[in-house]
Amino acid sequence: MITIKEVARHAGVSMSTVSYVLSGKRSISEETKRRVEQSIAALGYHPNAGARALASNRSQVLGLVVPLRSDQNLPVIMQFVSSIVASARDYDYDVLVLTKEAGPGEAHRVTARSMADAIIVMDVESADPRIPELRSIDAPVVLLGMPDDHEGLSCVDLDFETAGRQMAGHLAERGHRSIALIGSPPAVYERGTSYAARLLHGFQSETTKRNMPASVHSCAPGYDSVSACLDAVLHPDRGITGLVVHNEAVLGTLLLELRRRSLDVPADLSVITLCPDDVAASLPVPLTSIAVPAQELGAIAVEMVMTRLTQEQAPEVRLLQPRLTDRGSTSTR
Repeated sequence: MITIKEVARHAGVSMSTVSYVLSGKRSISEETKRRVEQSIAALGYHPNAGARALASNRSQVLGLVVPLRSDQNLPVIMQFVSSIVASARDYDYDVLVLTKEAGPGEAHRVTARSMADAIIVMDVESADPRIPELRSIDAPVVLLGMPDDHEGLSCVDLDFETAGRQMAGHLAERGHRSIALIGSPPAVYERGTSYAARLLHGFQSETTKRNMPASVHSCAPGYDSVSACLDAVLHPDRGITGLVVHNEAVLGTLLLELRRRSLDVPADLSVITLCPDDVAASLPVPLTSIAVPAQELGAIAVEMVMTRLTQEQAPEVRLLQPRLTDRGSTSTR
């Protein structure tokens, strides 16, 4: 392992000079600083995390409040987590995972005790009860999601409302006149999860604008729930020809049940969904979809929080515009 002594020898300076360059505690000439930084890069030196934390008064840790719920799709959640962890490492930061069950005061506890320098929060609700606490934290906070009241907080998310509009509009533009939304499990709507509420609002706004008959069906995972949901969706009185699905966990079961009922996608029923690209492309019938850009959103959340750690930065909201990929699962009527 490369030591600070070897860096100093390589750069032709004292060990204290290298230490001052790393900590920024003393002014060092630009020429000397550049020479030390070049030696660090050339030798592949990595400062000891504990020593660096003492020098900078930082923990080099980001706190991540992440949902661990039975009604969440864990593989998708883990795409966000892996992106945040990988992006944090690019800044030489580690990630401390805080579960929802730890309580609403956990984010304040870990920052007050210097266990984490900043907080990223997932599983954001429209009327999130944690907002007052998050506003009071004396550390940067970024929400991966957007509550109704986000004043004074930085947020990044997919524009779910626009996604709902686009998916309904996609079917309307192909001549569909009666469509349905198969949405998230009931518990997701009951607790007012922001992304689900925003997509629902976009879907309903678009169908109302186009004067399209449309129904909404919350669907729990599991074969019996999916079958019962389809019984309601496909009731002959509805005349449904197109489905918008916002529920990654049921997609595979849904397609298998449609096949069991001798319904072809897209000849008999068009299907469009919102989910990660790799999920949509690997299903028994590849689905036209709007992507959940988990990797991009996680990386942006880390970049936003690191920017606020290093400089004065006003709170901002970034909503990524939806990206639709046509995989042939919607037909023209």
